[in-house]
Amino acid sequence: MELLQSTEQFQQYKNEERVIFMFTADWCGDCRFIDPALPAIEANYPEYTFVKIDRDQFIDLCGELEVYGIPSFIAYNNGNETGRFVSKDRKTQDEIETFINGLEK
Repeated sequence: MELLQSTEQFQQYKNEERVIFMFTADWCGDCRFIDPALPAIEANYPEYTFVKIDRDQFIDLCGELEVYGIPSFIAYNNGNETGRFVSKDRKTQDEIETFINGLEK
């Protein structure tokens, strides 16, 4: 999973086909809980680009996108938001994959 480096890079990724942003932080226990499942999720969905966004490094971006809880996921396709799984609740691999399966293709 790639790590976002700048807000300009966010705009570039957002305008590509099938991108899922994961909002996380090093101190977030619920984020660390799903870390072991992320490689399998990426392997199960090779048509998507997955990008990790450090919430503390991009707090203004999180505010603009109304991401107030982590871990959270927002999907884009060609600049359009196609889905969001945003909450402060712990998420399982099954819940994340159900979210991805429900995205507009």
